Amino acid sequence: MEGPILDIRFILSTIPEIATKLPVTLFIAISATLLGLLLGIIIALLRFFHIKILSQLSIVFISFVRGTPMVVQLYLVYYGIPIIISAIARSYGKEFDINLLPGTFFAILAFGLNTGAYMSESLRSSLLAVEPGQFEACKSLHYSTWDSLRKVILPQAFIIALPTLTSALLSMIKNTSLAFCIAVVDLMAQARIVGSRSFRFFEVYVAVSFLYWPVCAIFERLLLLLEKQLSRFTKTVF
Repeated sequence: MEGPILDIRFILSTIPEIATKLPVTLFIAISATLLGLLLGIIIALLRFFHIKILSQLSIVFISFVRGTPMVVQLYLVYYGIPIIISAIARSYGKEFDINLLPGTFFAILAFGLNTGAYMSESLRSSLLAVEPGQFEACKSLHYSTWDSLRKVILPQAFIIALPTLTSALLSMIKNTSLAFCIAVVDLMAQARIVGSRSFRFFEVYVAVSFLYWPVCAIFERLLLLLEKQLSRFTKTVF
């Protein structure tokens, strides 16, 4: 007699085992998002102030990221960075053991570069959306350009861009499922390992979806609350 098409008990029994890799997924997602945010701010400012050469290079970088699949970028970082580091080390007459760098390092770097390109466009649009008179007001108070950005312009731009940045974080949590391609054992890789033992891959993927879903829902709710609080604070201050 054939077993049930969908084994609920098997799904429930595999969730705890797959969930042991949730910290890996969250670490990669949050680290890559922070890296992407930093990179996005830098690129957005380069383009906002039209810095020669660097602004043009950033446009090429954004175009490349948008025009290539995430998995290709992941492989380029995973195989390309070791070649670059080894070449630099040899130029100084040294050898570098690339095995010292864990797979999570390459995953964070690749995902960070990818999300940084997309965040930069959102942040640049947010900078343009800030009332131009804010700069003039800062100048009248004798603020430097850096102080104007840090104290007045960037906080407002960040709040304007927050909904888009929230989407970027949620996408990042889901995109980490590609990390198994470079031997990082995250939620998806753990699910594949569990599935390979029983060959019940459908149930395993149902189980892992029940982990991604609530995690994304929780982060979305927390960021919505943050957006409301910051918007209220901005109205009060500005």
